Amino acid sequence: MSSQYLEGPERPWGRYQVLADTETYKVKTIWVEPGHRLSLQRHQKREEHWYIVSGIADVVLGDKEFKVEAGSSVEVAVGQVHRIGNSGTEVMIFVEVQRGTYFGEDDIERIQDDYAR
Repeated sequence: MSSQYLEGPERPWGRYQVLADTETYKVKTIWVEPGHRLSLQRHQKREEHWYIVSGIADVVLGDKEFKVEAGSSVEVAVGQVHRIGNSGTEVMIFVEVQRGTYFGEDDIERIQDDYAR
């Protein structure tokens, strides 16, 4: 593992590191451990753009489920139900660009969560 991986807040599914945090956008690198996924969620004040850097992402976007390989991206609209996970055997890494008016954790509406948050 690189030293960058060891920086940033730990979560049950992996870690993230904030690269930029401004009034209109926020950028994170997110590492998702094999066999883990983030909560099924939506946001009312931001959209997201995911760029898969390595590994294969399992994506839920609205009522669709699909896999996304490294080098591909996913657009998540404001209010759209979404989830990203890693059913592979290696860490999946993606860069998330959030655009909107607010980026606080309290704008996460969790619909389903593997970690009872």
